[in-house]
Amino acid sequence: MMRIGSASIMIFALALAGCGAQAEQVGGASMTIKTLTGEAPVIIAHRGASGERPEHTLAAYRLAIEQGVDFIEPDLVLTKDGVLVARHENEISETTDVADRPEFAARKTSKIIDGEEYTGWFTEDFTLAELKTLRARERLPELRAANMQYDGKFEIPTFEEVLQLLAAHAEKSGKRIGVYPETKHPSHFKALGLSHDEPLLKLLGKYGYDGGDDPVFIQSFEVGNLQVLANRTDVRLVQLVASEGGPPDRADQSFAAMLTSDGLKEIARYADGIGPSKDLVIGRNAIGQLSGPTGLVEAAHKAGLVVHPWTFRRENYFLPTDFKSGIDPRDPGDLEGEIRAYVAAGVDGLFSDNPAQAVSAIKQ
Repeated sequence: MMRIGSASIMIFALALAGCGAQAEQVGGASMTIKTLTGEAPVIIAHRGASGERPEHTLAAYRLAIEQGVDFIEPDLVLTKDGVLVARHENEISETTDVADRPEFAARKTSKIIDGEEYTGWFTEDFTLAELKTLRARERLPELRAANMQYDGKFEIPTFEEVLQLLAAHAEKSGKRIGVYPETKHPSHFKALGLSHDEPLLKLLGKYGYDGGDDPVFIQSFEVGNLQVLANRTDVRLVQLVASEGGPPDRADQSFAAMLTSDGLKEIARYADGIGPSKDLVIGRNAIGQLSGPTGLVEAAHKAGLVVHPWTFRRENYFLPTDFKSGIDPRDPGDLEGEIRAYVAAGVDGLFSDNPAQAVSAIKQ
């Protein structure tokens, strides 16, 4: 999903002294299910259990599986030698120790990606063997200091290693967990002669995630990538949408236009669902409280699309004002209450950094 800068965390508004009041929860067992299928919403572990382990590590995915999720989500980028690996971005200075590795100092560079300039180290400039020498780090240390105890302990996993983890769990437990990969910057990689599509579809097929009924979704902020995939696979596809801007590969198109009735019908021609930022599902008022459903869920359902909003996190920094526990941005608030509000709005699933709380809110 979208990048969160550490600088913005440090300027969290401390004028929230009266924000301790909790929103009234919707009763768990008596909750009315208004999903497209009538089944309970699915829980998608956003980059694994990333609220408790460094994101996109096998440790984060394994913990999420243990906590009872339906899907795990790997963001996929490519190495110089064309291998899919799990990283939030292809620029890896925030999530690995690459900046401390003198042998790679000369690889630091600046690039324009999706119209924005980034400076750092990029996966496409490293072979898989080189990336495997790096170690993962917590991306949000200002908010998740406890996760820093794991810095330096975990490798960057390949997509195949993620699928192998799922296969081993299924063999041991008899329960199949789904996979929900995101193709990150596919146009950027395509321009470099690197393709998401071929290795992605090959690996999904190898591990039995290649049918419309299999527990798998492929998601992207780009449109063209999904349209191509729609002609190549029966796997369900999800169009990601943000509250501002538009798809990186469609300069003349806005996300706002895509979420109109006609826009949703067009999405339904190539995709099975949308993945909106959560404020597009339930708005917020001037003081940051939830202000009520926007109608997006009903409109998407009318077009035959499922709705999987992102991202649900327990820290006060990320929560609506009426679900915060206080003014410290690092403290946990009432994430379960927030999730229940979205379930009441009819979402078909949701992405969360904190699967244990999501499971508690939806399944218990």
